[in-house]
Amino acid sequence: MNLITNLKQSTSKCIHTLYGVNIPADQVLVNATKPEIEGDYTIVLFAFVKQLGKSPEALGNELGAAMLADMPGVLTHFNIVKGFLNFTISNEYWFDFINGTDPNQLVPATENKQKIMVEYSSPNTNKPLHLGHLRNNFLGWSIAEILKLQGHEVFKTCIVNDRGIHICKSMIAWQKFANGATPADTHQKGDHFVGDYYVKYNDAFKAEVAELVAGGMLPETAEKEAPISKGAQAMLLLWEQGDAATIDLWKRMNTWVYEGFEVTYKKIGSDFLKTYYESNTYLLGKELVEKGLDKKVFYQKEDSSVWIDLTADGLDEKIVRRKDGTSVYITQDIGLAEVKQKEFNTDASIYVVGDEQNYHFKVLKLICQKLGLPAADGIYHLSYGMVELPTGKMKSREGTVVDADDLVAEMIQISKEKTESLGKVSDFTPEQLTTLYNTIGLGALKFFLLRVDPKKKMIFNPEESIDFHGFTGPFIQYTHARIKSILRKTGTTTNIQASTLLPLEKALIIALSNFPNTINEAAENLDPSKLAIYAFELAKLFNSFYTEHSINNAESEEKKQLRIQLAILTAATLSKAMRALGIDVPEQM
Repeated sequence: MNLITNLKQSTSKCIHTLYGVNIPADQVLVNATKPEIEGDYTIVLFAFVKQLGKSPEALGNELGAAMLADMPGVLTHFNIVKGFLNFTISNEYWFDFINGTDPNQLVPATENKQKIMVEYSSPNTNKPLHLGHLRNNFLGWSIAEILKLQGHEVFKTCIVNDRGIHICKSMIAWQKFANGATPADTHQKGDHFVGDYYVKYNDAFKAEVAELVAGGMLPETAEKEAPISKGAQAMLLLWEQGDAATIDLWKRMNTWVYEGFEVTYKKIGSDFLKTYYESNTYLLGKELVEKGLDKKVFYQKEDSSVWIDLTADGLDEKIVRRKDGTSVYITQDIGLAEVKQKEFNTDASIYVVGDEQNYHFKVLKLICQKLGLPAADGIYHLSYGMVELPTGKMKSREGTVVDADDLVAEMIQISKEKTESLGKVSDFTPEQLTTLYNTIGLGALKFFLLRVDPKKKMIFNPEESIDFHGFTGPFIQYTHARIKSILRKTGTTTNIQASTLLPLEKALIIALSNFPNTINEAAENLDPSKLAIYAFELAKLFNSFYTEHSINNAESEEKKQLRIQLAILTAATLSKAMRALGIDVPEQM
């Protein structure tokens, strides 16, 4: 159990002892004390003042005294500043922390272990992965790893959108324009090859619409009557009817795409325990509609369509089955949610999907709850904002997306150029340099996309993301490599003897002790940016510490041993934090 958790629990316990009032520990807010105020940790009192009928000063004095008695050997003294109760932690506690922390076991397992599914990526088989998919993949993978650090059993899954009119658009364009060409013929990755035909479809569609409009047809009518559009619609109908030739082409083109996806996933480090395919799941949920009708969760209109009324929940009415008996997306998702929960016996399911689907997932969770499906309360939508470039938004159908493969290659090339410009690569073999450039390039890309709160939109700038001195992945990677270089000269350490702590030594210890709490916050908020910010601040703090205080030439042997151990724990913590973001940290740069 970490110190912040102990402080929260002691606050709750002492308030109950003093005043007979139950305040849950998770409602206690503990912050790092501001630098200009004496203390290490601060309890915010304002939330309890009215409930307890005490002035902040009186409450602070009574609670402070009680907590000193409750945590002997940990808290040494306190002060109160405008409703903030500030505690100083004993040096003995910090030395016990240093001596008792295993660099290989930095995060204690949670007492409430769960089985959690994280569904991410969700690509369409009519185009390659792009920049937006990268943010999705990095978020999903990182949240899964953060949850694993807490001790949860995590299942990474992916749902592939492999059916529908968008797939047929690529198929009809291939029939019209490819002359039988394949990815092997053109020396292209399969997903790029198929994506090109999706763009060709759109180009042909716009040309046909323009021609029809020029002939006097209204634009809305022209869009429906364009020959290539009617061909795609006809192909979708044939697919749904199980036409052998159509199904064969569909399987062939999807196989090309999957082969391309696999190359990209391997490059960026995404992996899945299981992949679901919409072509296998789109009929799910029909039985649940019938059950919902029986339970009065759904109602049927005169035209035979089935709906749910969510107006009492602040939403509106939502159709779950069309009048012709066919399902809609929400129906499929309800059915798939049930299947996945039964298959893995999950307690929670996290969907990593863009914020344009916020409404959809509110509806999904509500319907699953009203149907009484197991683990319905554990449905969470990790909603994230779109990624844009300095030049603006991307559009797949117009071929203006930033392709994931091209972006990764560009990042690796930029890392190569910037690293070589520093002139520190003479000790590396060609193979080591290739690995290093990949590590830096991918690390920069992942960190830049993960350092921003997922809920916020962001602009990605490749050049800005690779900066060895800024708020970037390479800065943290370089700090880790620097520490490893220091430790190769100093060796390992023995048990640390308690002594006085200089301000930067203590600041570094406090930062290291906050790592488990940061992991918990990132998990609770489904927000890897909290971990990215922590890693950056820790790296920055170590650099300040090392600038001020020598390790190998410390003023005493006790100080040398302390600082070696601080370096060991800092390197281990940076490595663990970055790995949870999907980023490798090199031993040498």
